[in-house]
Amino acid sequence: MTHVLKAVQTIDAVTIEAFKALDVATVYEASGRKGYIDRAIKPAARGDRVCGTAYTVQCAPGDNLMLHKALQRAPAGSILVAGVGGAYDFGYWGGMMAAAAHTRGIGGLAIDGCVRDSAEIAKMGFPMFCRGFAIRGTVKATLGIINYPLDFGQATIFPGDLILGDEDGMVVVRASEAAEVLKKSLERIQFEEGKVAKLRGGISSVELNNLDKVFESLGLLEE
Repeated sequence: MTHVLKAVQTIDAVTIEAFKALDVATVYEASGRKGYIDRAIKPAARGDRVCGTAYTVQCAPGDNLMLHKALQRAPAGSILVAGVGGAYDFGYWGGMMAAAAHTRGIGGLAIDGCVRDSAEIAKMGFPMFCRGFAIRGTVKATLGIINYPLDFGQATIFPGDLILGDEDGMVVVRASEAAEVLKKSLERIQFEEGKVAKLRGGISSVELNNLDKVFESLGLLEE
């Protein structure tokens, strides 16, 4: 089989840039509440954000060989999205790898496993999302696959999908749906700004969201 498939740019740069200004929760809601990624995969440092197309990497458990190959092949701006076969308790990524990624213009790392050298990486400003931190070393002995569909944090990530992450969590948007989700996200922001204005004007959230009928149907009693 072919272990490394060629990256295909599936979303235009203007669309990706527009998503960078959006919050993950907004995009998740606007997409019809699709694309949720397990909340256990979190920013490694406060303020870390990622936004770009997925460059998927499947590593063997306890082995980071294919991440090194991904570092060599991934296009600038892409997000390395890596699975580790459920063997979370290894430091698959460290400071030297982050330095290489930063130099090549890679947009960030999202790994369903652990990393190390986190303080060093935070100082260089390379964003990461991970399950946590582990000093346990890996080997480099087993081939995996790159740019194939990847099971990742309760979601399936296809190469070229949009990956967006902030301190609230992560979401994946299918490349074919990115333009429509962007449009709906911008519409949602306008809609929510209008609702905030009404709340600041004194209306209650119960009135704003027409919840009186819901409470009535549930038999709410008040004194």
